[in-house]
Amino acid sequence: MTHPTDFPRDPNRPALPTHLRTALRLAGLGLPVLPLREGKLPFGNCRTCTRSACGDRPHMKAAGPCECPAPCHGWAAATTDPDILTSPAWSGAWRQAAAVAYHPGGGGYTVVDLDNADAVAWARQELPATKTVTTTRGEHWIYLGTMPSHNDVRPGVDIKSAWSYARWLGPGTGRMALLPDVVRALAVKESPAAAPAPSNLVMHLRPGDAVCRHRSPAYLERGIAMAEQRITEAASAVHTTVYRTFLAVLSAHGWCGCLTENHIIRLFTAAHAKGESLRHCEIAWTNARTKLGM
Repeated sequence: MTHPTDFPRDPNRPALPTHLRTALRLAGLGLPVLPLREGKLPFGNCRTCTRSACGDRPHMKAAGPCECPAPCHGWAAATTDPDILTSPAWSGAWRQAAAVAYHPGGGGYTVVDLDNADAVAWARQELPATKTVTTTRGEHWIYLGTMPSHNDVRPGVDIKSAWSYARWLGPGTGRMALLPDVVRALAVKESPAAAPAPSNLVMHLRPGDAVCRHRSPAYLERGIAMAEQRITEAASAVHTTVYRTFLAVLSAHGWCGCLTENHIIRLFTAAHAKGESLRHCEIAWTNARTKLGM
């Protein structure tokens, strides 16, 4: 994550709000952003989307249409589209904004949010060094790669990645490292049951297939590892390889319900390392499910 450069100003146009200018710089780097109000909270739902009637995922294909133009969907409002960020529907939010947030998972990142000095001391002893950003009470440690977001994985430690947002506090210092297994293990250790997957990643059972047909848990693990290797070793046609790999995984393991969100994130992370965006991964996954009639 490099420090964004300033856009040239047009003296004939009114100056943009400071937070909007920051958001546009980040969006130009491919980082999905949204405005935050006081208290580090997203702007509230509009009448159309009261109580999350829209599904809170307007950018995900399977969430259904949402006609609301305002930034009222929490983390899922994050976007890299400058036309949306500067649209009249968002102007009021930027005038009132107290900060800028970004969607780490949408940019391909995971943020380990260390909320106090004890948590920071623990991270310095237990986690691989990576890019760090100073916060009001601790630090954000940012890794390249995505995983499910989890709160309170240990005292003073939250994980913010997919389906979450983090406050932008500057470019930080240090060199970003790949997301390590020790961070993934925090979520597994503290949350044995995988969190429910987003609506477009949910596995549906075929009638009569409620009993797992896998010979052992190791069989599924080998299948996921082989899929990761196939994506990683792709020398060309990465889009096609990712789609066909997702199709193969779903065909072999997608009917009995054994695939968890952690398995899916592992596949998405492998694809992202080859240059695929989160959105492209979601499309490939959805298309593979459609192909199989899931």
